[in-house]
Amino acid sequence: MLCSPGQRELAATVAGLIGPRAVDIHPHARMHVPAESAAESQRRAKLVNADGCVAVGGGSAIGLGKIVALRYGLPVIAVPTTYAGSEMTPVWGVTENGVKRTGRDPCVLPVSVLYDPALTVTLPPAVSVTSGMNAVAHAVEALYAPDASPIVDLMAEEGVRALAVALPDLVADGTDLDARAQAQYGAWLCGACLGATTMSLHHKLCHALGGTLDLPHAPTHSVVLPHALAHNQGTAPKAVAALGRALGTPADPATHLWDLAGRLGAPRSLRELGMAESAIDRIVQVTLANPYANPREVTADGLGRLLRAAWSGQPPTA
Repeated sequence: MLCSPGQRELAATVAGLIGPRAVDIHPHARMHVPAESAAESQRRAKLVNADGCVAVGGGSAIGLGKIVALRYGLPVIAVPTTYAGSEMTPVWGVTENGVKRTGRDPCVLPVSVLYDPALTVTLPPAVSVTSGMNAVAHAVEALYAPDASPIVDLMAEEGVRALAVALPDLVADGTDLDARAQAQYGAWLCGACLGATTMSLHHKLCHALGGTLDLPHAPTHSVVLPHALAHNQGTAPKAVAALGRALGTPADPATHLWDLAGRLGAPRSLRELGMAESAIDRIVQVTLANPYANPREVTADGLGRLLRAAWSGQPPTA
């Protein structure tokens, strides 16, 4: 059983339901999966002779399960309690020496996922919103991915629509199980989009910010997404049209997402997350060192403008 320290009680409940087949609880999942945490979980799995993993929690717990699977080929069952969508992807990540390294391997894709909206009721509104925006980011980038497809386009548009409807409702009433279930439905679709396509500038920036500066994962996605989308909107008209349909705003989905985040109480600046302005140039360099496919050319000047707007909390501009 893998979980973060705060989810140990829930993991113990799940372990009790599994019975004697649950041989251990490892409550040490951490954001961005630090290399030392990954190595310790692998050692623990070997010590208890585990033949599978049940990851209970958000992207940190599921990411840790993937690292165990990557090392030993063990099947992972995911019980997500946030809207990150990691449970639907073959993508793994480890952070070492300030650099987040990611890869893809079919063996890390969970063999089964259990969605229960009741498990997300205790998720605070702010975390629900940033987690949901994280999921939306997967769909946004899938819409202009170089390997996009008509099926993924449909899933991405529907995933964004579902989350845009659900998030205001669950912020208004965190116990609304219909809204929670709708958010999980959207997160499932958006996560599957991430698993099926190549991510672009937004995810590269968030990996750089998280791995280099240890900024919180979901809030970083929430802040960066409108700015990365605004940067790409002019070169991705089909994506803009799909997002316009999903959000009910055909003109400027980037600004709509920025407004939505503000209305729902999500952070809108990297400065709020603890980033120093002096770190902007460093993040530009890290991002350019290993660029992802992107519909618009990525330059140092363009990245600098994007990051300065995201750092200060200005509305997104192209």
